[in-house]
Amino acid sequence: MEYFNYVEHYNADAENFDYFEDRSKVNEHDERRVHEYIISKIPIDVKNILDVGCGNAWAAEHFIDKKKIITSLDVSIVNPRKALRKFPSPFHSALTGDSFHLPVKDNSFDCVIASEIIEHVINPRAFVIELYRVVKPGGRLIITTPYKEVLKYFLCIHCNQKTPLHAHIHSFDEDKLKALNPSNDNFKFQWTTFGNKLLLFLRTYVILKYFPFQLWKIKDKAANFFLNKPAHIIAVYKK
Repeated sequence: MEYFNYVEHYNADAENFDYFEDRSKVNEHDERRVHEYIISKIPIDVKNILDVGCGNAWAAEHFIDKKKIITSLDVSIVNPRKALRKFPSPFHSALTGDSFHLPVKDNSFDCVIASEIIEHVINPRAFVIELYRVVKPGGRLIITTPYKEVLKYFLCIHCNQKTPLHAHIHSFDEDKLKALNPSNDNFKFQWTTFGNKLLLFLRTYVILKYFPFQLWKIKDKAANFFLNKPAHIIAVYKK
């Protein structure tokens, strides 16, 4: 069932909101750690990467310096154009396309990234199947999303209908993500939770922003050991 015209919605979203603008310091630090976790799951020998829902093109910024071929994809025209302008490189290209109907051949990419996207999509299993389709044999699809998010709603001032906060329409844990099953063939599924909510609430980024990723990860795991409240989950589907 389609709840809304997602193509029209996210084109309007890109026109009205700037994904390249500065974030709050809390969000900026949280996003940094999400991105570092994704990077840690990508093998060194990966040659080409598809970043689905490219947002502010953080993947392009990071990987073009590593001479990886990176493709920034978004359903809007606006964000891919901005991505190319901000990070011009012979290693960087951009596509406008629907993630349910990727304009890409089967088995095209060593790695596909979809960071904080799946909670927004109408049909998560169709989304995962389509992204997995373009992953090369031996490659991987990496997805991050809020972990066991309690979905919140507000009453829209225009239509008087309940509207999901931040346009999040699904909540996930490891079982739900594995059950999306992108292939009838065998695939390997790995997952990790991270990003302690208490550390985020207490704005510990003031100190933790100086921690390199591996040291921060130890601190984060310790916090979740004592108070098991992770903010995110990263799932890896290996073909």
